[in-house]
Amino acid sequence: MTRLLEYLPLLSHGALVTVALALLSLILATLLGALGAAAKISASMVARAVATIYTTIVRGVPDLVLILLIYFGGQRFVNDIGGLLGADYVEVSKFGSGVVSIGFIYGAYLTETFRGGYAAVPKGQGEAAQALGLSRWLVLRKVVLPQFWRHVLPGYGNVWQVLVKSTAVVSVIGLEDLVGLADKAGKSTREPFLFLVIVILVYLAITAISGRLFAMAEAHVGRGQAPARPVTARGG
Repeated sequence: MTRLLEYLPLLSHGALVTVALALLSLILATLLGALGAAAKISASMVARAVATIYTTIVRGVPDLVLILLIYFGGQRFVNDIGGLLGADYVEVSKFGSGVVSIGFIYGAYLTETFRGGYAAVPKGQGEAAQALGLSRWLVLRKVVLPQFWRHVLPGYGNVWQVLVKSTAVVSVIGLEDLVGLADKAGKSTREPFLFLVIVILVYLAITAISGRLFAMAEAHVGRGQAPARPVTARGG
């Protein structure tokens, strides 16, 4: 226990890094998911093809491979360009690479989640609202989005929960997150089990709190409505 107290500030820092990594990755994944979904439902064959290639590749390649590819490949690409411009060697941020990697991966899953949520909203309701004289913005805000989020939130919460657990993989590129620091502490004290248990408890706390918050959000958007069928994409 004394050893644990000594490393508690370090582990707390690692936990904050993990939470920041997960939140920033979710923001990026949400943006990519929205763009991907818009591309998939657009009239452009090129946009649909690009979005399909994106989701197919990401969902077919292991997360670890993509993370290593983005980090080491990005490092090589940046320094090759820098070399041509006469710049010195640049060390790519491990944290930034982690955000880009996880955001890129889970953007593919949110693409399908958002596309499915949009498809679940009956088109006739929007057309009827426009026929009554509502502008497109009002139709989107008052008719489409409330139903869209009701269908999307369960799947969105599921993607978040899986994304949080995937942050542990980023420690392989040397990021000093919770897992990376706990691993170092376990090796230096020869008590890996103790520190891994702490990691498990922290991740369980994050996912438990997140699950409660998403349940509250689902209850709010579904107030007075029939339960929506979850729209998920992970593993499919």
